[in-house]
Amino acid sequence: MSVAKMLSIGRLCECNFSWATRSNDPAPSLQSRLFNWLLGLLPYKKQLASAEAVQAHVQRLALKPASHEPTGLGRGVQVTLTKMGGWPVYYTAPSSGHEGCNHVMFLHGGGYINEIVPAHWRFVGQMTRKAGVVCVVPIYPLAPRATAKDVVPATAELLRMLMEDAGAAKVTVVGNSAGAGLALAACQWLRDRGHRQPARLVLISPGVDATVGRPEQTEIAARDPMQDIPGIIEAGRLYAGELDVGHPFVSPLNGAFRSLAPMTIFSGTRDLLYPDSVALSERARAAGVPAELHLLRDQPHNYALMPTPEGRRARAMIVRAVA
Repeated sequence: MSVAKMLSIGRLCECNFSWATRSNDPAPSLQSRLFNWLLGLLPYKKQLASAEAVQAHVQRLALKPASHEPTGLGRGVQVTLTKMGGWPVYYTAPSSGHEGCNHVMFLHGGGYINEIVPAHWRFVGQMTRKAGVVCVVPIYPLAPRATAKDVVPATAELLRMLMEDAGAAKVTVVGNSAGAGLALAACQWLRDRGHRQPARLVLISPGVDATVGRPEQTEIAARDPMQDIPGIIEAGRLYAGELDVGHPFVSPLNGAFRSLAPMTIFSGTRDLLYPDSVALSERARAAGVPAELHLLRDQPHNYALMPTPEGRRARAMIVRAVA
């Protein structure tokens, strides 16, 4: 089935896509509708309204000391900080013990220009406590001082070392937004060099095509309360550095999909990136890779991390997947 036809079905039937099953997609909850309204009042979209807005935002961030300290992990979680390849890498584990636990590498979002935020740490804490896993959280350097040419291979090497230590079958990679794109690119890099894949990729509102070139994305952008096309393109350009923005390191949707780990993907139809999630699922399955796409009506970018019933259900699914 073509991407265009799948998108048409999504608009007409307003269904929740899963490659194993298709079920009726309920109307968004009141909390979700209120949260969409609130997101529209916050400055996220203005920061992505133009290339100039992104450049100004990056310049402001450069004037502030970087902050990536874990905040909001909750009780019952112990934290260790180490350095690997010059990057800070945090390990979280259940305080009750973690012998034989599964491992999760979590790659945070932020358009490759923003640091990890408390919402990410709360999610890491939830996975650590409820799934009883060790989470490995690399604080990768941001664009424009670091670019995809260096960040993708370094992330892949960290993942390779984790799988060597813990066993590939006990490692899941979870990423949101830009972090999901980085996760996919890192796994493609490992595959191309003959290394093993993790047990699963969990991709939350993945940013996998920095060109943002689909015609329907202009219409979706008008409904997206958080993102806009010019800013995503500029952030992608900064991250690409000397590479073309269509290079698979920057836009892993353009990479090969054979022999990758099974994927679970979450997206919503108020996310201007959701057509790429549909295409990602289709290309993975065409290459023989199991892929589940959970596409919910009127949910925004990163809905799976938000304090709504839809977000809580998505997080519960993720906890079950990584446990």
